Amino acid sequence: MQTADTATPATTRRVELQIEGMSCASCSTRVEKALRRVPGVAAASVNLATERAAVDATVGVQAAALQAAVKAAGYSAEILAAEPEVGAAPVSQARPNYGGGWIAAASAALTLPLAASMLPGTWGQAATLAPMLQVALAAIVQFGFGARFYVAAWSALRNRAGNMDLLVALGTSAAFGYSVVEVLRHTGHGAMPHLYFESSAAVITLVLLGKWLEFRAKRQAIDAIQALGALQPPRARVLRGTSEVDMPISDVRVGDWVIVRPGERIAVDGEVVEGQSHVDESLVTGESLPVAKGVGDRVISGSINAEALLKVNTLAIGAETALARIARLVESAQAERAPIQHAVDRISAIFVPVVLGVALLTCAAWLAMTGDWERAVINAVAVLVIACPCALGLATPTAILVGTGIAARHGILIKDARALDVARRVRTVAFDKTGTLTLGRPVLSAVEPAGDIPQESVLRRCAALQRTSHHPLAQAVLDAVRSDSSPPPLVTQAEVIPGRGIQAQVDGEWLALGSTRLLREWNADVPALISKQAEKFEADGCTVSWLLRRHGDRAEALGLLAFADTLKPMALAAISRLQHEGIATVLLTGDNAGSANAVAGPLGITDVRAGMLPADKAEAVRGLRADGRAVAMVGDGVNDAPALAAADLGIAMGGGTDAARHAADITLMQGDLRRVADALDIARRIHSKIRQGLFWAFAYNVLGIPLAASGVLSPVIAGAAMALSSVSVVMNALWLRRWRPRDT
Repeated sequence: MQTADTATPATTRRVELQIEGMSCASCSTRVEKALRRVPGVAAASVNLATERAAVDATVGVQAAALQAAVKAAGYSAEILAAEPEVGAAPVSQARPNYGGGWIAAASAALTLPLAASMLPGTWGQAATLAPMLQVALAAIVQFGFGARFYVAAWSALRNRAGNMDLLVALGTSAAFGYSVVEVLRHTGHGAMPHLYFESSAAVITLVLLGKWLEFRAKRQAIDAIQALGALQPPRARVLRGTSEVDMPISDVRVGDWVIVRPGERIAVDGEVVEGQSHVDESLVTGESLPVAKGVGDRVISGSINAEALLKVNTLAIGAETALARIARLVESAQAERAPIQHAVDRISAIFVPVVLGVALLTCAAWLAMTGDWERAVINAVAVLVIACPCALGLATPTAILVGTGIAARHGILIKDARALDVARRVRTVAFDKTGTLTLGRPVLSAVEPAGDIPQESVLRRCAALQRTSHHPLAQAVLDAVRSDSSPPPLVTQAEVIPGRGIQAQVDGEWLALGSTRLLREWNADVPALISKQAEKFEADGCTVSWLLRRHGDRAEALGLLAFADTLKPMALAAISRLQHEGIATVLLTGDNAGSANAVAGPLGITDVRAGMLPADKAEAVRGLRADGRAVAMVGDGVNDAPALAAADLGIAMGGGTDAARHAADITLMQGDLRRVADALDIARRIHSKIRQGLFWAFAYNVLGIPLAASGVLSPVIAGAAMALSSVSVVMNALWLRRWRPRDT
């Protein structure tokens, strides 16, 4: 799978550029190669659909050097964002200014009079313009509105490459030039033959119109993601002493108390310290219903407070908020190239030279067979025009752009394109138990002392050990003693024992609270009565933790705690759906076998592996992968991070730890396990749209080039088909916007 952390090294920074002038897959490939040749660039990825480049470069590489490399390749670049070097001012973000609609409209207005000769019968003859007027109108379209094709074609030739613009420029120039020669030859020398000014002008107009429609379709997907940024309120109301101060969000600091009135958006990620209300998190997490929030509950920037005033302690602002993290993950996924795109890029690199060869052969063959220069040239022009590789370059990034965007709106964050490719192939899903299949908020159900030790003493010692821990079991212990007003024991030298528990000096005694594994490793003395009680608790599905006291090399059990947890409400529906789809389910947990089976039984999970350390979980995942089936791991805790990294696909629950989210390929912003199947479903649908787009792109060329070469298609029809191919690929991808999780 991926490495546990795919972030760029500390010695590099990420620079994003808006690229202008790209028209097809070969263009994006050329820009990518140009950026990679810049000294100090570690990686570069160019997305044709978003027209953006993401570059990882060492801190010494200047943004201007990247712009110069793009310019040398024949394109222009504007810096959108850059992680600043130490001591440097941040680079301002710019939004590209797109146009094109009025250009296509103006070109069409001049083309329509030229196309009048195509009307049937006497109507067409009556509407035909004088030859010199045709030259004038066609020249404006050809060299005015079509200038961009010449500029881009010349840049491609200078770099010894080919692109769509070169094909369009050559094809329309041939039709225009042939017609001009015919006008000059026949002016004052008899009847004027048929001219092809309408063909050259119509092709340029249709290509411009197609690019504009293509941009409109792409913008619908891009704007949906940019709307995430608009959810961040620009200002916040902060409590200063007894006063409320309205200030820019950039001035808010971690630890500030933010006042959120009913109906307002929450400006920060934080924890409610006062008040009770419902919060609408649908635009951030995809949760359809408002969520009840009270003291101690987390709230997310961008969500909407419903009916009552809340005071929120700020825990994260700016780039560290969940909203910013969502935007980064989505942009990262859209910038990445899917594995299938690399094959497309290789095809595109040789496609244009092949098409030029086919066009020359077409011209030569028709000239040899008929001796008709007019027909030979026009058929060659049709080949050049219809053979646009633009649709090939758009099929993959557009589907990813739309699919990852709609997934994010429903709380499914996909890290990169590789994750999409793996997710569609997943046939086994392994689950952690606590916090994943269960609520992760266990309650203390029993306290059993050993011997004559008072129950209260066992509980107070356990609580003292757990005061520095964030484990769910620790919270259950602390909740049980919250009303105890007596002074807490003195705790020193606290230390976590990974996968086993915690130990510390408590009032001078070496104590530990840990699992049955720790009890056995320490070879602790356990009274028979309490040992039988522990077996009963474990058989009932409870998690047992032992309070141990150590004297040199000896250890003894002072008592035990039993914890009960409950299944998440939608766990059964989620597991049943996966199994119905033929996906095997596995439970991997550090808890005892009794607790694991108590959860697995009602869910119908038959492959249960209990008592596992973090390393054991990772090894179990590797074992599941050994038969060649793609394996996903679903978890939420620090101890799940190794298994998430070891799996083909790591899926982290949104309420889990940072370590789990960083190691995962997909993050589910909700705690709803049904989103696991939905994540796999949207991945399959995105890949399906990619394959459909590539099929249609290839189909247009496989069918169109022979038809054009055989003289069946005119340049005008070829131009329309070429424009339609790009638009249809994009529109097909936009159908993904209709996707919804199955249960919504």
